[in-house]
Amino acid sequence: MFVTAIALLFTLKNHDQLADFSEAYLLESKHRILSALVDHLLNLSSKTLRLSGFGALAYSGVTIVEAVGLWYRKLWAEWLVTILVGTSVPFELYELVHGFSLLKVLVLGVNLAVLFYLIQQLRKQYAKHSSQ
Repeated sequence: MFVTAIALLFTLKNHDQLADFSEAYLLESKHRILSALVDHLLNLSSKTLRLSGFGALAYSGVTIVEAVGLWYRKLWAEWLVTILVGTSVPFELYELVHGFSLLKVLVLGVNLAVLFYLIQQLRKQYAKHSSQ
């Protein structure tokens, strides 16, 4: 996510140079996927690039804090993971309603299963801490 943030912000800052580079060197007929990605990035507005870049940067920061908390087996980190997984579900439902696909159903099902598992683990942790 951090690399994505840097790429988006780099695109925002160096839009003209990236466009020139892509036309001159990169996008000969060999690299269709890369060509499509660069074209898509170049067609995004600066506001979208800025918001996406800083959003990805913030999310990567939260993920780093979460990873450190999980490494040290902190209960707050388990709550943070559960909340982050839970917040993705409404967005996945929105995507599913606006364009049904088997992949979207699969991703939603996996995330709901992970969320259910995390909630069960938190309940066990809470019961364990309450009995002590």
